[in-house]
Amino acid sequence: MTNLCQSKHRFFSHVRVMKILSILSLLFLLTNCAGSNLAKVKFGERCTASDAKQLQEKSYVWFVSKDAAKDFDKRINKSNCLDS
Repeated sequence: MTNLCQSKHRFFSHVRVMKILSILSLLFLLTNCAGSNLAKVKFGERCTASDAKQLQEKSYVWFVSKDAAKDFDKRINKSNCLDS
């Protein structure tokens, strides 16, 4: 192999390792930052019901506590999202 090919191979190997480490770090932070009252982490677009002024909360990541887990899907779901 030439030096250029070896450099490219080393670079792409380094990028792959960094991607894996980044994903593992992100998962570690998402797991530990929620505390002991966490029942679930839900992913996907969900919204709260809008108020009289058509204001609502919208997110793609939701941390659900054990207390709120029972009725979370009734209160916060995709059907509540207003068209943007």
